[in-house]
Amino acid sequence: MSSDFIARIVGMIVFGVFAGYLGGTWGETVLPQPVIVYTVVLTLSGVLVGLVLTPYITTRPMRALRSLLGRVEAQTLVAGLIGLIVGLVIAALLAFPLSLLPAPFGEILPFIGVLIVSYFGVAVFVMRQNDIFSIFRDRMPRRKGADDAESDTAGRKVLVDTSVIIDGRIADIARTGFLTGTLLIPRFVLNELQYIADSADGLRRQRGRRGMEVLSQLQEEPGVPIQISDIDVEGTREVDDKLVILARQLKAPVLTNDYNLNRIAELQGVPVLNVNELANAVKAVLLPGEIIKVDVIQEGKESGQGVGYLDDGTMVVVEDGADHLSKEIYVTVTKVLQTAAGRMIFARPEEKSQ
Repeated sequence: MSSDFIARIVGMIVFGVFAGYLGGTWGETVLPQPVIVYTVVLTLSGVLVGLVLTPYITTRPMRALRSLLGRVEAQTLVAGLIGLIVGLVIAALLAFPLSLLPAPFGEILPFIGVLIVSYFGVAVFVMRQNDIFSIFRDRMPRRKGADDAESDTAGRKVLVDTSVIIDGRIADIARTGFLTGTLLIPRFVLNELQYIADSADGLRRQRGRRGMEVLSQLQEEPGVPIQISDIDVEGTREVDDKLVILARQLKAPVLTNDYNLNRIAELQGVPVLNVNELANAVKAVLLPGEIIKVDVIQEGKESGQGVGYLDDGTMVVVEDGADHLSKEIYVTVTKVLQTAAGRMIFARPEEKSQ
């Protein structure tokens, strides 16, 4: 039984009783018709109004408020609460002198002052929350060394996408310490991961379970702070859209290796940490003329070509490499091509280049 349904039933009863009471009162004092007529008409009207309007003035505003509070950072909530308290204290000090003014100002201005001063207190503290909290952080005693660097990045959040969990390389990257801050994993990302792990397709199910194992490994790592949050975004069901909206609200980068999510986030001004771009960036830089060793494992698309791979997964297309299948040979790099899928190296057998 939903909360909206319960609210409608309660609203029907409350509005019906109240409207019936008004109908009986008006029928006895003002209106010329029999009392029962007004009582029945207004009771039915109150029941109808309560049935239609009750969720809009009870459960739905509360649901919207809960969703809004769920998207707001804890630091912002604390700053707003402190600003409200300061505003109420100042308003209480101003209430007495304002109440001494002649009527009607002495009766109205104290209440208006409470509203205005409280609003400005919340607004000012929320706008300057970083400056205010930095004052307290600077006054707290800190240990020297690595703790200083840790304190600088402790408040940083990194939103984690489902694709990067399934990929598995996030565990190795986080272990190296290159990812600073807290890895924030929203609940809807875990739900998508669980949906993939329960898929009827065997390959998708295997990938989902691998993602679960990677997440368990990350939680066991003491140097990798992970936070699983129930924070959600109303109005959209797509995980990628939710991640982009959350990243904009939290001012946090998105960690992913999904090309489409990468493009969408960049178009909306959201910083992206792409694992594939990181992998390409740390690959060894090879220049034309260098000699490398490669194992030719298959034929290429063009006649006579052979294809091999380096240890980091870089594809090497060997001219006339078809004659060296299943052999490990030395090749001379002729060209390096950077593509969207990664880096591709063209080479010829070293004995031919001589």
